[in-house]
Amino acid sequence: MDNKYAITYDIGTTGVKTCVFELSDKVTLLGAASAGYKLYILPDGGAEQDPDEWWNAMCETTKTALKKAKIKAKDIEGISFCSQMQGLVLVDKEGKPVRRAMSYMDQRAKDELKKGMAHGVQIAGASVPRLLKSLYYTGAVSSSVKDPVWKYKWVEAHEPEVFAKTHKWLDVKEALIARMTGNFIMTSDSAFGTLLYDIRDGKHDWAMPIVDMIGVKHEHLARIIKSTDKAGDLSETAAKELGLEPGTAVFGGGGDASLIGVGAGAVGLHDTHIYQGTSGWVSTVVEKSMVDTSAMIAAIVGADSNSFNYFAELETAGKCLEWVKDHLALDEIGIYLKKEHVTEGYEAQYTSLYDYMSYIINQVPAGSNGVIFTPWLHGNRCPFEDPNARGMFFNLSLETGKSELIRSVVEGVCYHLRWFLETEEKKTKTSDAIRFVGGGALSKVTCQILSDILGRKIETVDNPQNVGAVGAAVVVACGLGLIKDITEAKKLIPATDVFYPNKANHEKYNKYFDVYKELYNSNKKNFAALNG
Repeated sequence: MDNKYAITYDIGTTGVKTCVFELSDKVTLLGAASAGYKLYILPDGGAEQDPDEWWNAMCETTKTALKKAKIKAKDIEGISFCSQMQGLVLVDKEGKPVRRAMSYMDQRAKDELKKGMAHGVQIAGASVPRLLKSLYYTGAVSSSVKDPVWKYKWVEAHEPEVFAKTHKWLDVKEALIARMTGNFIMTSDSAFGTLLYDIRDGKHDWAMPIVDMIGVKHEHLARIIKSTDKAGDLSETAAKELGLEPGTAVFGGGGDASLIGVGAGAVGLHDTHIYQGTSGWVSTVVEKSMVDTSAMIAAIVGADSNSFNYFAELETAGKCLEWVKDHLALDEIGIYLKKEHVTEGYEAQYTSLYDYMSYIINQVPAGSNGVIFTPWLHGNRCPFEDPNARGMFFNLSLETGKSELIRSVVEGVCYHLRWFLETEEKKTKTSDAIRFVGGGALSKVTCQILSDILGRKIETVDNPQNVGAVGAAVVVACGLGLIKDITEAKKLIPATDVFYPNKANHEKYNKYFDVYKELYNSNKKNFAALNG
């Protein structure tokens, strides 16, 4: 394979990470740069972002990433994206946003949801006739206030003058692609994220009966393409602002939930990957749409249009580690995990507090001397949905110290991921070896704990915190014809470390896991009393 070069933009909630890759017999990161932007939280449940701030951050980081990679703009042959999903970006005929983008976090459309879906006899928060119709066409149902279609209806109801200027409804990366190329498209995974996408065999188009049922204007819907399709060529104006060459191919790319699995190399049928960043999930490649409404798990359309990703999400995974860092490891008088200051002695060799935390918890036996933590710091959605659920430390004793508490947080997240895995296995086969990616995979201690709790072989890859961008680079490799399709990504992304379960630890964790699962049922009424 001749070496090619790609640039990718990972558009997150708080910032962009721009990466330059070499594409050969593997995907190699050559240079990267990051820049942040604002999330505007409004008092009525609103959460918005400014697309101009996304663009400015891209312009700033492109030049830096190219310089670090020692690559010239003319060497870049493909551009792609990994992006936050389920945003609402309404643009005019020129591709300019008519208002700030509504984030996936926006929760203003409660009335629109109630009028459109949550009325009459309901299952899982949706009118039964509408739920059944939606499941038939789309394999999902718009029953959450966060779903993009209700944001669309909110703008229609509350900002009619703005709505009247709308030419197309786009998601985050699609708005940036429009600015780059002048073309209005949506990749199939983004279209599925609107819950208006027809999943029936061979359709790959909008589900017009659902579009009409909810009242979305046909002319607002963009043309759907595959993630690996070329969306257009970089325009002169956009190229000048970004510092790239005009005419560079821009490919559709995908959402983070689509491309992280690709970047993990978990692309074959029944391949399973686990992601642990701020949030966490377990995802398995399946061949058809499937839904477990009782456990809030569904198969979503991914970057490979011939398969689905059966997907279970935990909103607070790495966020729990951030919480424990801020509230247990750090305190008002300094950084204390033991009785020595962190800047003294052996601890000083660690490059970050997270590294030191890993070192400390590795001294604590499996099971944290009996302490169990539940990672539901912002409620929970799977395999039970309860916004009132909260985190707890269970079974404290006089002997319990900070080190046990911190290890129990890592274990608690891993218990929940095991719960996901076992719930998925009720519907599908999962892989014997699981690819583990995200910032959590940087810690070998966490990798071993996950292996011990799951009783599975755990594999990690290079730069596990950048796998979304790696997935976007694979999209470019497909688009340029370097590989046949997404399923060949695994040969470009070898495992770099392997962890095997410790049998004794796994047996201990089995007992603790049984208790972990009972903690919710035992405290459901208490959560409602305190938080309902």
